[in-house]
Amino acid sequence: MKPIQVGLLGIGTVGSGVFNVLARNQDEISRRAGRGIEITMVADLDVDRARAAVGADIQVVNDARAIIANPDIDIVIELIGGYGIARALVLEAIAAGKHVVTANKALLAVHGTEIFAAASAKGVMVAFEAAVAGGIPIIKALREGLTANRIQWIAGIINGTTNFILSEMRSKGLDFDVVLKEAQRLGYAEADPTFDIEGVDAAHKVTLMSAIAFGIPVQFDKAYVEGITKLGAADIKYAEQLGYRIKLLGITKRADKGIELRVHPSLVPSKRLIANVEGAMNAVVVQGDAVGTTLYYGKGAGSEPTASAVIADLVDITRLATADPEHRVPHLAFQANTLTDAMGTLPVLPMSEVVTSYYLRLRVADQAGVLAKVTGLLAEAGVSIDAVLQREADEVGGEGSTQTDLIILTHDTREGTMDAVIAQMQALPTVLAPITRIRKEELN
Repeated sequence: MKPIQVGLLGIGTVGSGVFNVLARNQDEISRRAGRGIEITMVADLDVDRARAAVGADIQVVNDARAIIANPDIDIVIELIGGYGIARALVLEAIAAGKHVVTANKALLAVHGTEIFAAASAKGVMVAFEAAVAGGIPIIKALREGLTANRIQWIAGIINGTTNFILSEMRSKGLDFDVVLKEAQRLGYAEADPTFDIEGVDAAHKVTLMSAIAFGIPVQFDKAYVEGITKLGAADIKYAEQLGYRIKLLGITKRADKGIELRVHPSLVPSKRLIANVEGAMNAVVVQGDAVGTTLYYGKGAGSEPTASAVIADLVDITRLATADPEHRVPHLAFQANTLTDAMGTLPVLPMSEVVTSYYLRLRVADQAGVLAKVTGLLAEAGVSIDAVLQREADEVGGEGSTQTDLIILTHDTREGTMDAVIAQMQALPTVLAPITRIRKEELN
């Protein structure tokens, strides 16, 4: 049978990994797919670099639209990234009847509803395993492996840069700014790390997982997003003393009134497996009603781990290319006509309606009655306290210090309620600095 012909848009780190793994494992991949899969065209603005990467036998062009216009190309791999030209090229490839494989989580999180609708109308597939958690096959697990389950919640470490930074802060006792510089020096963080450290990259990924888990459209604009830039070494140390580690988690959860969709630092019990995921590794925990808790762990980025996911998508499309479009696995796991709309029965909840527990750190005057006043305000608001840790003044500010840290862990309460009581505590004259609030996730 004639091999499937693939056009590759972008031959950077991931693109070269795709080309190399496909060439190296061609026999094995062909046996699994039922026919050969060959990259026959590559588009890259740096033509010389592209030719050096793929050799003289592959056609290299500097115009991606030449690949889309080629009638012999069956599948287009988009590895350009971003929202702009990538969106136009993906939609043009779909309009030309090409299947699309992409690692572009930002594009799908923002424009996925439009792209999946266009693909369904044209009868082609858009595959995106590599868009979430690199080499971990979490999309396939959610879309196919766990299809019998009513998914209850997902919590993931899905950004390697922030996990590396938090791991270094914990192990070395350093503050965020110091570790960020080291992460940039080692290549774990970009020169402009904003998307990573502010939680945006993780929010793109959890938006996609949420849509697949709960049968809702992709709604990145509804996600609550908070990064790690305000975390201090003191909070990581106090969390450790209380039996927790701080991780940046992407969380999506089925609640009584809708779906929670949020990214923020979280205290996780040290005994949980996900709390012990260190360095730049990724991990995702999925809770299903039938299967219980499942954990997926591996490399969330890198040339060949991400290539592994891209090629798995190529094999899936090759197997299903001749299948009736109505009987393929839906893009977002649920049949398109059953997705609830943005105002439907499963709305994404505002953060003020989310119920979780909290870690609070207050820098307070070291004098009698402060603890009683703070705990009194919590009691008046109906917020139950789980634990209190009060440091000695000289431990916090040195000998003769008149300030100390008060750390409080709460039981579950509504975020809006916590916002109000924090504002009351902040107004106390004995509270001497902005209150640190970190959400706590037991992940039972």
